[in-house]
Amino acid sequence: MTPFTPWTFLRDRWTSVLLGVICCAGVFGMCSVLGASVQGAAMVAAFSALCWAAALTFAYVRTARFWKTLSAHAAEMNRTDEAASLLLDAPSLEGLIASDALERLQSLTAQELTQAQKDAAEYREYVELWIHEAKTPIAAAKLIAERMASPESDALFRELERVDNQVEQALYYARSTSLQKDYAIKPVPLGRLVREVCKRQARFLIEKQTIPSVNIPDGMEVLADEPWLIFMLGQVVANAAQYGARTITFTATEEMANTPHGRTVLEVRDDGCGISAADVPRVFDRGFTGANGRRSGTATGMGLYLVGLMGERLGLGVTLASEEGVGTRVLISFPHDRSRL
Repeated sequence: MTPFTPWTFLRDRWTSVLLGVICCAGVFGMCSVLGASVQGAAMVAAFSALCWAAALTFAYVRTARFWKTLSAHAAEMNRTDEAASLLLDAPSLEGLIASDALERLQSLTAQELTQAQKDAAEYREYVELWIHEAKTPIAAAKLIAERMASPESDALFRELERVDNQVEQALYYARSTSLQKDYAIKPVPLGRLVREVCKRQARFLIEKQTIPSVNIPDGMEVLADEPWLIFMLGQVVANAAQYGARTITFTATEEMANTPHGRTVLEVRDDGCGISAADVPRVFDRGFTGANGRRSGTATGMGLYLVGLMGERLGLGVTLASEEGVGTRVLISFPHDRSRL
């Protein structure tokens, strides 16, 4: 905020200061015209100036106290609906009028926000409904393609799977923007879940000649939402296969077990083309495709963005490390104590 000092106060009231000086000079002149001595006229003018200065000082102290309180409240303000309360103790009529205007503006903003949230929710519901409806003919087309024994049918099936994956991505993106929690955190078997991801991506992995390897102890469980986690890992696996990985290795280890900071870390390592050091910090940005994506021409920049976003929603730690020409590692951390989130 603009600093409040005696100089800024006087500069803001320069007309009052000028009129005060003119009035004091006028009092001195009138007293002289009326026959008062120079000393007497000076005393009357000085008394007038003293009264004027006292009034100005009182106004300065009062305004400075209010400005200090206002600055402190403004620094602590976290929501727009608190703005009107800042001017409740305004020392002037203008401040009170401004407070009423802010309160009205606050009310209108709340109404517009409520309507915008309603419109967004209705649009999201429509998108989800459309996606569910679109999945039906896609599934039917895949069944038809499976029954057609020819190289063209295999190619058609792969393209339908790509469409299905993109539709699935749109569905989870729509769900991720919801203010409501569309997930349930519970123990899920990590090894079985990873194998399910590889099974769903089997055709794409075969097409890209990518071999998955799952090295996860039997019985290891993590706290997560199964459908969301399957989708997240599916995006990671598809990215690895898309960018030249010949092997994708899944390993899981426990860190700091039996402590408040205990967690299970799933590592997904591939030997693909890797990501340049300049692109790594931005891989989770919305719509960022990077040099690899621009070369392929088919990247949307949404896959890893959704992985990062969903990880944040689920309370998981998601990090990525990569070296160009060597490969990429994606680490997903599952806290053992969910109550600490």
